[in-house]
Amino acid sequence: MVTLRDVARAAGVSPATASRALAQPARVSPDRRDRVARAAADLGYRTAREEPGTERRRLGLIVPDMQSPFFSGIAKGVHHRARAAGYVVQVGDADEDPRLEVELVHQMASQVDGIVLCSPRMSDQALAALPQTPEIILVNRESEHLRSVVIDNEDGIRQAVRHLHALGHRRIAYAGGQWGSWSDRERRRGLELAAHQLSEVEIIQLGHFPTVFSGGVAAADLVAASGATAVIAHNDLIALGILDRLRSRGTAVPGRVSVVGFDDVPAATQVSPTLTTVAVPLQLLGRTAVDLLLDPSQDDLPAPLDAEGEVEGLDPRTRLTAVSLVVRTSSGPAPDEAPGQRPGTATAPTPTPTPTPGDPT
Repeated sequence: MVTLRDVARAAGVSPATASRALAQPARVSPDRRDRVARAAADLGYRTAREEPGTERRRLGLIVPDMQSPFFSGIAKGVHHRARAAGYVVQVGDADEDPRLEVELVHQMASQVDGIVLCSPRMSDQALAALPQTPEIILVNRESEHLRSVVIDNEDGIRQAVRHLHALGHRRIAYAGGQWGSWSDRERRRGLELAAHQLSEVEIIQLGHFPTVFSGGVAAADLVAASGATAVIAHNDLIALGILDRLRSRGTAVPGRVSVVGFDDVPAATQVSPTLTTVAVPLQLLGRTAVDLLLDPSQDDLPAPLDAEGEVEGLDPRTRLTAVSLVVRTSSGPAPDEAPGQRPGTATAPTPTPTPTPGDPT
């Protein structure tokens, strides 16, 4: 039986582009549309509409943890754009296991026309060894081997630090994500740049934490011990854990300590005080990844339907998406600083909790 992959190979295009040329010809350049049509006719290929049950257009989506609000937001964007283009989405949950990620990619490779791989935990070497067909688009991870859709982590952290600096905070703690996390490295780089640009700012590195609520509970005691007047968390789940623990300790937020998260998940507005956070356009990330899969060259796609602050990255293989700070009630003016504090970069004296594999964001 002739498959869509056979048609794509004969036409010299990707399977996703061949599918679009047959299903939505108006959205494909005339040259590619004609090549696909000729190849389909020569090979005797019939679409699923012409011959029910022969083949369904599919995209794969692999996430580390489907329960995470970060990935559920991206998944919604993937499903929305895929459905509009006539595709169904096959989902794989890697359960924070890099080996399972690799297995899922290989399992899906023969079943789908393209794969969206979110925040992969696997090494760069493992990424380089993944199958070249179908195309894989990374979300929330850069690689020299694959195209990707990422957020501007550095700028998001800089926005948070500038906000706290404007409120008078000079001792700012950072509760980081999992050890080895790509996004955590980017956010720490943003911290260094912000501290260099602003006067008298001391960044206190609290260490690496599981990017879940309990990770924030563990980080909160280190915040209290550090003498910081504000803390930026790697993600909102850590920030929410910090808020809860500080409340149980009787520490006023934001009266004594201001708390800032990252991602703007729905729960950020469902707590008291509401969480100041860096908003990430999660659904836009998913939609953009699907757009890249549906036409790898992007030369016959219309302008993005949902720009929402999207900007192009310097690397042509990377789509860089802007983020924005949302100020709510968990951040406020700094209290009086304790005497004798010296600006600079410090590390909290309390031991860092033992990191566990994986990083939901």
